[in-house]
Amino acid sequence: MEAKLFSPYTIKGVTLKNRIVMSPMCMYSSHNEDGHVQNWHQTHYTSRAVGQVGLIIVEATAVTAQGRISPRDLGIWSDDHIEGLQELVNLMKEQGAKTGIQLAHAGRKAVLEGEIIAPSAIAFNEKSKTPKEMSKEDISETIVAFKNGAKRAAKAGFDIIELHGAHGYLLNEFLSPLSNKRSDEYGGSVENRYRLLREVIDAVKTVWIGPLFVRVSAHDYHDEGLTAEDYITFAAWMKEQGVDLIDVSSGAVVPAHITVYPGYQVKYAETIKNGADISTGAVGLITSAIQAEEILQNDRADLVLLARELLRDPYWPRTAAKELGVQIESPQQYERGWM
Repeated sequence: MEAKLFSPYTIKGVTLKNRIVMSPMCMYSSHNEDGHVQNWHQTHYTSRAVGQVGLIIVEATAVTAQGRISPRDLGIWSDDHIEGLQELVNLMKEQGAKTGIQLAHAGRKAVLEGEIIAPSAIAFNEKSKTPKEMSKEDISETIVAFKNGAKRAAKAGFDIIELHGAHGYLLNEFLSPLSNKRSDEYGGSVENRYRLLREVIDAVKTVWIGPLFVRVSAHDYHDEGLTAEDYITFAAWMKEQGVDLIDVSSGAVVPAHITVYPGYQVKYAETIKNGADISTGAVGLITSAIQAEEILQNDRADLVLLARELLRDPYWPRTAAKELGVQIESPQQYERGWM
């Protein structure tokens, strides 16, 4: 049986050489609170491209300065950020990787000086700052910020954009009834709670024609929260709007105890894929090639995203190929070591 992990995958005209994706992971490595790419980012991401990762999604990159998770987050709120991101894209592409960027707004989980914003004035936990409830003007400005971020991502040369709708950040906060207590058209019903994400997707698609992913937290781990079944509805709406793939994670919209084990989130990707008939990516303690191959062979997801495992081993695709008995190309400079 041919290893599906190393088969190409084409989505809206972009072909990944394999199904291995580097999940976006914040590096908190920008200096001077300016959001610019540093040498560290170039070394970190390019190493995984040399390691033969098919798609590398750059960490959560803030569409506004107020929307950073931390003062050291990458930013895409200014045209001044384009040059550094473009250099980073070119370095990854030279090594054969396709490139993605995750556009993000931290909402109430921003750990910054000054005012932070959210759908409702509810702090994440007792140690967190209470956010300001967003006005209609704040919402409109945020939609424009995502649109402008997408425009800058296109100028930087990224192949794929992912919207960060997971892990308790702003778009996720609007989706979940646990964090959205609004009484206007952006709160209450399922349709209303989806409205901000709908408007962000529509705005982004006016300036972006490439593949569009959305990362979601498909389980709130709370009796009154959302589950993967709820996300089938959201995913169906996203598909209608032209979203190409749902990157399925879970949790972090409210404090919760989560029992984790290898592949613990794969079932959510499978539920959404089958329920909404949309492509999905699976993530969550996926560490071995056999595990990744099982997910793909059984059509539980279309792509496999690795996070911490790619921090431990930048050349994990080579490790996986050896485990599956597959020959893959290696950088010419490394051939004598990878024979």
